[in-house]
Amino acid sequence: MGIFSRQKKETLDKGLSKTKESVLKKLSRAVVGKSKVDDEVLDNLEEVLITSDVGVDTTLRIIERIENRASADKYLGTQELQTILKEEIAALLQENNTVDLDDFDVPKTESGLPYVIMVVGVNGVGKTTTIGKLANQFKNAGKSVVIGAADTFRAAAIDQLQVWAERVGVPIVKQKMGADPASVAFDTINSAIASKADVVLIDTAGRLHNKINLMNELSKVKNVMRKLHPAAPNEVLLVLDGSTGQNAFEQAKQFTAATEVTSLAITKLDGTAKGGVVIGVSDQFKIPVKYIGVGEGINDLQIFNRNEFVDSLFN
Repeated sequence: MGIFSRQKKETLDKGLSKTKESVLKKLSRAVVGKSKVDDEVLDNLEEVLITSDVGVDTTLRIIERIENRASADKYLGTQELQTILKEEIAALLQENNTVDLDDFDVPKTESGLPYVIMVVGVNGVGKTTTIGKLANQFKNAGKSVVIGAADTFRAAAIDQLQVWAERVGVPIVKQKMGADPASVAFDTINSAIASKADVVLIDTAGRLHNKINLMNELSKVKNVMRKLHPAAPNEVLLVLDGSTGQNAFEQAKQFTAATEVTSLAITKLDGTAKGGVVIGVSDQFKIPVKYIGVGEGINDLQIFNRNEFVDSLFN
């Protein structure tokens, strides 16, 4: 695990404070008057996790793991429950390939071509903001970045991305509203190769009204990029709004059916008590959480650290 700075931890604690307050309050009620973890405590804990938007399937997995611990230990005190919860949830996230990264870096591609991240997600989840903040973090880490505005169905999306590109100080490739998204992606890759950029961030349209159309569009964007960059995209990042709770599960279901999603960014965790969705979505879809949004500031997009996240929820 990399070094997690005090400042980052304080930002994380503050960003997750609503979820933490809600979880700990419910957890206190779940064990009141109990000294041992028994069936009643486990039933109460199940309700705590489900009402914290962890999701039914993931909740049942966590309860089963705690039952196994209780059975093995013979006597498991309720004062140990928080520690055990932290350990089991962190282990669950590790099993879902969530790796604690050290910093905003990307793997070197074998060909020396830029590392291409195609960003997907419905409109309104914070996709454009996430791209802008990612570009800023990569630039601060010494990477050269090119943004591609391939969400050409909304003029606002192109304009917002332009504002972010200017704010961060990175080039953006764009065309007019209504242009072919695949054409924008092609031009972006072309520009990035010519400038020997390290990272490419491609925005895509966030429409879910027709899964087949979405699937076809994303496939076309991929195929056109591969004419210049055979491995593109190196990563497909799905952005989800953490404040929507269970709706985030549905969005993940739709997008994982339409394209191969390889990582998750979960935004707006600072304004909600639904932070448990981070655990549930990662577990249910077996996709690692890579970034979380814990504030509105330009530096408030953090690399997800499973141990620090769980610590902030239950400490």
